[in-house]
Amino acid sequence: MPSAIVPLAASDIPHDTVALARFLLGKVLVRERPCGQATGRIVETEAYLHGDPACHAYRGITPRNRSLFLGRGHAYVYLCYGTSYLLNVSSEQPGTGAGVLLRALEPLDGIEAMQLARRGVRRADLTRGPGRLTSAFDVDLSHDGIDLFSPGPLWIGGDGAPVGTIGESVRIGITKAADARLRYFIAGSGYLSGSRRLNAQPD
Repeated sequence: MPSAIVPLAASDIPHDTVALARFLLGKVLVRERPCGQATGRIVETEAYLHGDPACHAYRGITPRNRSLFLGRGHAYVYLCYGTSYLLNVSSEQPGTGAGVLLRALEPLDGIEAMQLARRGVRRADLTRGPGRLTSAFDVDLSHDGIDLFSPGPLWIGGDGAPVGTIGESVRIGITKAADARLRYFIAGSGYLSGSRRLNAQPD
């Protein structure tokens, strides 16, 4: 029988972007919907630091990126290339823009609803990649700015599952600060979005 998912206290959240990117691995993203609850284990993240040219906060606060400056634990959702919503978790103190991109999940519950949202997609690919996971979980701009560590339509909890080995690599699909090893993942997971080379288990 699966363990219960319990909310995480704000005091549990690390005060550092890289630490948060690693901390979120193994935690569970929960989407509350009228049709039922959907859950997925976070298996891949990317850190976008303060002062990082690849971070949306790099040039300062704007109406689009203001959620990155809210303080750690808030959702920053944006539309990427006009096609896909991406979900990030703000990661620093209020006024400092930085965040963690959720790149991939392992689907746990509510899989039928995910498959209805992403027809014809096999289970292993439902939430493999940041745009796919928001599509499967019906996440959009209405969730931008919400507190992900408080009860609501979208929140992050834990079920005590062991994480195992954490791998790291360069981030995916960026040109600025492309050599920074700020992508983190649960080594051996079958739900990662990176290439086989990037997902190689650490020695």
